[in-house]
Amino acid sequence: MDRRREIAEAKRLLSSTQLLTLTGAGGVGKTRLALRVAAGVRRAFTDGVWLVELAALQDRTLLEQTVADTVGLRDQSARSPREVLVGYLRNKRLLLVLDNCEHLVDRCAGLATDLLTAAPGLRILATSRHALRALGEHIFAVPSLPLPNLERMSPGKLIGNEAIRLFAERATLVQPGFEVTADNRATLAQICRRLDGLPLAIELAAARLRALSPEQILARLDDRFRLLRAGWRAGPVRHETLRAVVDWSYGLCSSAEQALWARVSVFAGGFDLDAAETICTGDGIDRDQVIDLVAGLVDKSILIREDQDHGLPARYRLLDTIAHYGRDALRAAGQEAALRRRHRDYYLDLAERGEAEWFGPTQPEVAARTRDEHTNLQAALEFCLVTPGESQTGLRMAAALFFYWFCCGFLAEGRHWLDRALAQDAEPSRARATALWINADLALCQGDFPTGAAMVNQCRDWARQQGDDTMLAYALYLQGCIIQGSAATASLDLSRAQALLEEALALFESSGELNTIVVIARVALAAAAIFQGDLVHAVALCRQSLAISETHGEHWARAYTLYFLALAEWTGGDVPQATTHARESLQIKYTFFRELLGSVLAVELLAWIAGTAGESERAAVLLGTAHQIWPLVGGQPLFDSPHWIVPHQACEQQARRALGDRAFQAAFDRGADLDLNWAIAYALGEKPAPATPVSTARDTTGTPLTRRERQVAELVAEGLSDKDIAARLVIAQRTAEGHVQRILAKLGFTTRTQLVAWITQHREGRDQ
Repeated sequence: MDRRREIAEAKRLLSSTQLLTLTGAGGVGKTRLALRVAAGVRRAFTDGVWLVELAALQDRTLLEQTVADTVGLRDQSARSPREVLVGYLRNKRLLLVLDNCEHLVDRCAGLATDLLTAAPGLRILATSRHALRALGEHIFAVPSLPLPNLERMSPGKLIGNEAIRLFAERATLVQPGFEVTADNRATLAQICRRLDGLPLAIELAAARLRALSPEQILARLDDRFRLLRAGWRAGPVRHETLRAVVDWSYGLCSSAEQALWARVSVFAGGFDLDAAETICTGDGIDRDQVIDLVAGLVDKSILIREDQDHGLPARYRLLDTIAHYGRDALRAAGQEAALRRRHRDYYLDLAERGEAEWFGPTQPEVAARTRDEHTNLQAALEFCLVTPGESQTGLRMAAALFFYWFCCGFLAEGRHWLDRALAQDAEPSRARATALWINADLALCQGDFPTGAAMVNQCRDWARQQGDDTMLAYALYLQGCIIQGSAATASLDLSRAQALLEEALALFESSGELNTIVVIARVALAAAAIFQGDLVHAVALCRQSLAISETHGEHWARAYTLYFLALAEWTGGDVPQATTHARESLQIKYTFFRELLGSVLAVELLAWIAGTAGESERAAVLLGTAHQIWPLVGGQPLFDSPHWIVPHQACEQQARRALGDRAFQAAFDRGADLDLNWAIAYALGEKPAPATPVSTARDTTGTPLTRRERQVAELVAEGLSDKDIAARLVIAQRTAEGHVQRILAKLGFTTRTQLVAWITQHREGRDQ
């Protein structure tokens, strides 16, 4: 769709107001218009354009967390997500696109008011069926497409009409070779007028050309509208039109397609074939029918395939309007509760499989799979916590996702679900004790020691009463971490922390417990040894943890083990080994998990190592890089602990003495201004080749990558971060991250720098 006038007007309004809301009926094209506007103004926003997809969000209290996740914030503190967002966006020049706000109007209005008051460089472009009614909001009502006028338009202008062009473009997808001709243009004009120029209605009608002629489509639309108006009360014409077309599309589906349409409406955000085959079968649909039914719904433009480049695995979704219709049909059939329970069971199983598989070689794949299903997991948890009798299952599911909350940077959201589940299920049990230590660990990572300590004490007391040594081991491990983490302000009783950690490890071993947390407990003991100056013992403990991790193919805990091994080696003066291990830790943390806390710790350590080696300029650049990452992590930089603050200050002072204040600040600023991916590559000692802009890059066809993956790969070669790629392509950051991970996996690479080199070599090869 052209939409030139609307795009120009929306851009003009956005230049003079902080909050612009695109309103209109479902199917009028609000989201598409917002994406076109956002793509057109992205160069004006130095900190990026971010698409926040809200249609699948059911828990309104997660709005701020969803926005924070989208802009790349992985806050480790116990501050509220709204406070975190306000602080982060305060000095940013950034555009937020809040898509599908209608079910969260009040919450979106409150958030917009708080953010825009604090952040003068922020602009918000919202789409909603209703105005947000926020202070300073400017409303732009999105019109339907211009209607073709047979009496006043010449044949050339008629063919160029936006509504007719949209119909023709969609028609070619189901009937290649379709053209607007002198014979059919009048019929097409009548169809578009009958549909009031609504883009979604036009697309649904065009999808019928596989089975019907334009004349048959027009006749059936007339029949549908006569029936509709005979039975409906008066209402907005555009709402009536869309309902009629969706009704008609539903009526033209087979009974099995209708049933699947209704059943897949239970998904939040999207789904893959396995999920549909597991959840939506039975009662007239066999598992082996699902793939053909899905293909039929894609052909009819009911389902949208999210990966249009046919990457694997394929994912599908319903447009919001179509999903609402499906949920109404599911409810009318009396199947909603059963399908939501089956949906919950499927994602509970996915969470528990992830928990079981996490301590093994498929960790990166488990992380990516869980990230893809984030919104479905949220929907399943919400079902558990609002449905009577399901709270224990909610507690079990929230606890099973510990690996995701803890290892993939979703601490605040993990606490949100665990807090709710624990409040509902107060009866002492092993499941509750498990959730208590998990929630306590999340709280400790956020620096919320009082809350964490209270939950650890509850877990410990239950374990002692029941004689459960494994549960007691988790409680003692966390008590040791509390003492160690509080050492900056408390009694510095590191020996007490060491004793608790040793007791916990002994209990883990005697009970046969071995997982990522048990490895981390050994690493915590190594940290205590480092802080007490026992470097030989620290190195020995790290070597033990590395051996366990490598035996089981574990990556995440191995990266932290490598970090503390490097810290011990640097403290002991072994700069070459410290460099090797710190870089290896950084590579795992950033490439596999995009975990910012582990990444910034490694960058900090590499700065200290560079300073010790006399590379003062490099140290200053790396300190600047760390400075730009800490705000994304949140909390107190360097944990507000002398164990990290003292070496940081010593490194900075040494570099300033060696370079002088002006040269130090210039190097520091270069590090702070570097694109994050290039900064990480610099920290790793890799030197990416100069990138060719996408507009002049050679094609990379003939590779194992899909067209979209080739496009993403070229943007990586240009030096863009995942969030920049998301902004450039106007997609969700999680989608961009998933593309990059699949590209690296397909090509057998572990770093983005390897990908950049591969792109460069491929271009050179084609030039030759």
